[in-house]
Amino acid sequence: MNKVLITGAAGFIGFHLTQRLIGAGYHVTGIDNINDYYDVNLKHDRLNILESLENFQFRKMSLEDKEKIDELFEKEKFDYVVNLAAQAGVRYSLENPYAYISSNISGFMNILEASRHFKIKHLVYASSSSVYGANTKMPFSVHDNVDHPMSLYAATKKANELMAHTYSNLYNLPTTGLRFFTVYGPYGRPDMALFIFTKAILEGKPIDVYNHGKMRRDFTYIDDIVTGIERLIPTIPAPNVNWSGDHPDPASSFAPYKVYNIGNNQPVELMAFIEAIEDAIGKKAIKNMMPIQPGDVPATFANVDDLMNDVGFKPATEIRDGIKNFVNWYREYYNV
Repeated sequence: MNKVLITGAAGFIGFHLTQRLIGAGYHVTGIDNINDYYDVNLKHDRLNILESLENFQFRKMSLEDKEKIDELFEKEKFDYVVNLAAQAGVRYSLENPYAYISSNISGFMNILEASRHFKIKHLVYASSSSVYGANTKMPFSVHDNVDHPMSLYAATKKANELMAHTYSNLYNLPTTGLRFFTVYGPYGRPDMALFIFTKAILEGKPIDVYNHGKMRRDFTYIDDIVTGIERLIPTIPAPNVNWSGDHPDPASSFAPYKVYNIGNNQPVELMAFIEAIEDAIGKKAIKNMMPIQPGDVPATFANVDDLMNDVGFKPATEIRDGIKNFVNWYREYYNV
């Protein structure tokens, strides 16, 4: 039985991925520091579900605690690592920038070092669509340069990709970075638009619609994200023998390194997104039109050709179906 470490296991993606991998026959160890960036009760409720499963064990710890991380790697002898733990959120990075350096840079460094020393077969880690920053060529391609981030959060995710490449080069550690595009679904994060909008509409409170509704997002349903990760874990990247320093491909390397987009490949206008929530709830939103927020980008759109070519998968959940699933969960979870 393959052993996998999932960091951020009490988080939104980690929770769903853990269930999927256990169902697929993996033994999963989850770690999380259960920080209070958002409601810890939601994290504990996710954990309660996971801890009822066979072949799952949980350890509360932070990525920044190098000693504990090393002890865990030495004891458990993991085959694979999926690093999802991070300080998330574009807007919060304007308020508390040091949290991002601590978790996303120092913490990731500890995962890289442990993966190197304890001979991990493949390190898969969460990057973000936010790395595309000021890029305007659509759809966003992993083969384009991403050198102009619009937030510190995005900069730390780009740094993760650079750090991973360095370890792939120096130590032959296979690494795969995953650029997630606006993930949503049941047990989702309360700081995300779908959660905020659903709560406000049900309570009859106004919602803030940024950039006067002129935003487009490649919303990606959680099950599609998890399927992408599940398929990529055993897909260990090989060096690209055709890689050239004259025309470098940012998505691959002469080292065992790859980067993929995981997005729905179908951008949705923000107003259409709100309309789908209204329809699922059966109630209209009170809209407070606002300018674009610092750090935000007006549009995201994923090119997923590499994902399709390498593992035969392309996210395809329709936005209305995914939103309906979320609203049904929300009503049941909060009894509203």
